[in-house]
Order: sequence, then C-alpha cells, then structure tokens
Amino acid sequence: MSGHYATLLRGTVEAFLPTHEVYITDWADARMVPLAAGRFDLDDYIDYVIEMLQVLGGNMHVIAVCQPSVPVVAAVSIMEASRDPFVPLSMTLMGGPIDTRRNPTAVNNLAAERGIEWFRSHVITKVPFPHPGVMRNVYPGFLQLNGFISMNLDRHVDAHKRLFSHLVKGDGDLVDKHRVFYDEYLAVMDLAAEYYLQTVDTVFIKHALPKGEMTHRGKLVEPAKINRVALMTVEGENDDISGLGQTEATHALCSSIPNHRRVHYVQKGVGHYGVFNGSRFKSEIVPRISDFMMTTANPKAPTAAAAE
Repeated sequence: MSGHYATLLRGTVEAFLPTHEVYITDWADARMVPLAAGRFDLDDYIDYVIEMLQVLGGNMHVIAVCQPSVPVVAAVSIMEASRDPFVPLSMTLMGGPIDTRRNPTAVNNLAAERGIEWFRSHVITKVPFPHPGVMRNVYPGFLQLNGFISMNLDRHVDAHKRLFSHLVKGDGDLVDKHRVFYDEYLAVMDLAAEYYLQTVDTVFIKHALPKGEMTHRGKLVEPAKINRVALMTVEGENDDISGLGQTEATHALCSSIPNHRRVHYVQKGVGHYGVFNGSRFKSEIVPRISDFMMTTANPKAPTAAAAE
C-alpha cells in the first residue's frame, strides 16, 4: 500500500504461480471509502495482516514487497509474542525500508529534513465530490505520482524518447511493453491520511522499529520474539528507494531466528523495480526465494505462498 494498485505486482505473482499457490492483498483506494466507514492507520494495517494470516491457516509463507516490510515484521512479531499457531512458515522482505538510516536515499532524506508537520500541512488534502470518500483526508495519488516522476525525471524523458523512436521504426513489441509499464506506473491511489502520516513518522522520521521503540495498540513490537519463522531479505544493488542495507537490517532485529534459517541476497544490476519484476527477478531472485521456502523455511515443502 505505497500508492500503486496491486496490479503493479502482476509480474511478481505471475513468476510464482507455476510453483506456488498465491494470495495477494488488494487495498481499497481511500477516495472510494465513505467517511462513515471510519479511519485506517498503520495499526489497522498490521491487524489486517495478522487476520489474513490467521484466515489462511498458517501453512504459508509471506512476501512483503517494499512498503509492507515494516508492518509484516510487526505483525509476525506480535503473533510470535502471543504464540499464535497461525504464524507463517517464513517471511521474505524485498526492498523494504526497515532501517532507513542505512544508506539513506532521496526519499529518506526528504522525510528526515521536513518533519511530520510539513507533510501534514503540505501533502494532505480532502477527497472532492463526487467520489464516495468525499471529505476524507488523504495523501492524493497525483502528488505521489509527481514525486515518483521527479525523482527519476531524466530516466522517464529518455524512456519516452525511445518510445518515439520505436514508433517511427514500427517496432510494435517495444511500444507495447512501454505502454504496459506506464499504464501501471501512472495508475495511483489515494492513501488515508492517518495511515500515510503514521507510516512516515514511524518508519522514516523516528526509525521506531530498528530503535526498538515501535508500538502497536500501545504494546511494544519485539522482533526478537520471532523464532519459529524463517527470514529472507532481498535487495537490489542500485535501489534508489530503499538503499542497500535497509532491508538486511531485519536480521539484527530478529536475533532469535537460527542462522541456518535466514538468508540475505543482493541482486546485482537492478534498481527498486527490478527487485520484484523483470527478467533478473524471474531468472535469479524467484528461484532463490522458492528454494528458501522449500528448504530453509520448511523441510516438508508446502505449496502455499502469500504475496503481500
């Protein structure tokens, strides 16, 4: 739930379908949710993750792609602390902002420099009529998209120059690939303001999880309680959203997981998107995750995997 719809993970799901049973979260766009439905924040997100894992019955692996890494670690920590029988067999965190103090990116620096009140006053607005969520406070999709594009403006300009060249040459295949990517990339959703602000404050400003200060419903989140769940972290060498080391930091937090049930992998030559999509993801990352699930995480080789 980082601004894009679940369809952005089409390639991720597609890569796992031949060998796994896949379930994926698809969150509601905040502008489509009436005010009467109530608020939604990071605590609610964590509650939903726990409920999903309980409903799916425990014989399962959870994969967090980018943003959900923090709430998934929190959810599993809470389940382990209460000895929940439906705790997942493993969790795989991919390009997630667990500790953004490590190799901070432009995104991380912006949050640290501005502070939470700047975000509250500059990027939060109300859903306009005639959307069902009229008057709900949100971080609107169009502002997120502006941020996505401006971070890598040169790359997007070059991509559209190449599109023009392919159109002139009549190369329909490459034109179609460009259009498919941007159809997904430019489709953004509004996020509930309380969820967005709590996430920015907890993850990017206070660094609450790596500092051992994160709470859920007033109770401390303790990753050190995790001991039944295997852990895999995946990072991209050129990731400009979650810098190298930010996801790997999970291993130090989950100190009770035995060394033989944990794996860290850095994929050479890919950026953030390449961590969960594209040719190298399919040929080099997916086989490693599958092998981890089938061996390190669970010697009995279950068939279910959950994409978060």
